[in-house]
Amino acid sequence: MTAVGDNPAVARILIIEDDAKTAAAIREGLRMDGHDAVATMTGEEGAALCRSQPFDAIVLDWMLPGRSGVDVLQALRAEGSRTPVLLLTARDAIEDRVLGLDSGADDYLVKPFAFTELSARVRALVRRGEPDVIQRRVGDLVLDLEQRRVRRGTRQITLTPKEFDLLAYLARHQGQTVTRHMLARDVWRELHRATPLDNVIDVHITHLRRKVDDGHQQKLIHTVRGVGFVLREIEA
Repeated sequence: MTAVGDNPAVARILIIEDDAKTAAAIREGLRMDGHDAVATMTGEEGAALCRSQPFDAIVLDWMLPGRSGVDVLQALRAEGSRTPVLLLTARDAIEDRVLGLDSGADDYLVKPFAFTELSARVRALVRRGEPDVIQRRVGDLVLDLEQRRVRRGTRQITLTPKEFDLLAYLARHQGQTVTRHMLARDVWRELHRATPLDNVIDVHITHLRRKVDDGHQQKLIHTVRGVGFVLREIEA
């Protein structure tokens, strides 16, 4: 992941889209998802940003004024860029899809689309670009993602499957405040958050905190009042 400020877990997403309303909607939606999203309206500006700044994924419109999205994509790939690209287009013919993918796109989304689908595809692209991590550490807490085992110091911790998924998600976003909306979407796979699910999340956090933090002077799971939760070594 690209570091953003003091938060190393935020993905930087570049949006290259000439329709201002569409670009703004995608940018704000991705920011609500916790990403650092930047939008530009021309292929030339987008290509220049790609060369000067690191991004974790690119959302690229095909029909751009001047230099098309496919031209930009082909140039980036020719220069050696491996940043995952989601190509947006109203073209839905098989030959257009083939051209887009053969030009270097990692995924292809036909307009009009639901933002929830774009969001899911962006998350998949960001995960694809992440290194293959099988173990995560937060202080003396160790998660074995392959064997789904957890220990703190020398003590093994027994978790339910959902508790492990929740802890792994917090660990992947170590140091970042994770909202209930993010947990509902990414751990519980619920696109529309409801108050009863908030209560379920809070109960799971309480159980997880008891198993991870009880008996330890250094607490790792912290509540950010009115916002969500964060996994970190030191209380700010």
